[in-house]
Amino acid sequence: MRRRTVGIGALDELIEDADRQPEPARAVPRTPAGDGLRTEFEFELPRGYLDGDGVLHRHGRMRLATARDELRPQTDLRVKENPAYLGVVLLSLVITELGTVTDIHAGVVEQMYATDVAFLQDFYRRINSEGHTRAGVTCPACSTSFEVDLAGGRLGES
Repeated sequence: MRRRTVGIGALDELIEDADRQPEPARAVPRTPAGDGLRTEFEFELPRGYLDGDGVLHRHGRMRLATARDELRPQTDLRVKENPAYLGVVLLSLVITELGTVTDIHAGVVEQMYATDVAFLQDFYRRINSEGHTRAGVTCPACSTSFEVDLAGGRLGES
């Protein structure tokens, strides 16, 4: 492997070189129990993705992002034209399952309700920076502090 000094202007060239390599499979192997490192996290959307056939999909799975996942959208023309599109492209790269939808791409994320996209962006931030899906909250009525799991589950489940 050859080394080269990279200037700021050469970043796009390096990313393009990396993109020429074969794409890794989208499926991420689940980590064996006891290993301690989780690479995939399940979630349940607050509203759900309504596909073209009228089927509502709420349950999904997101994998941890790689450095490549965070670099690739920077070369996407849609992101260059509209930097706000970065989140859409990034989410489409790391969501591995969404109900029975087999092809998760930017167009699927575009069609999600804003509530669900905001949820997924927060979920992405939590698993990639904090390593878990729990959030500390405080009851407004009694001021008791406790944790909730943002990954979802049905009301009343513990």
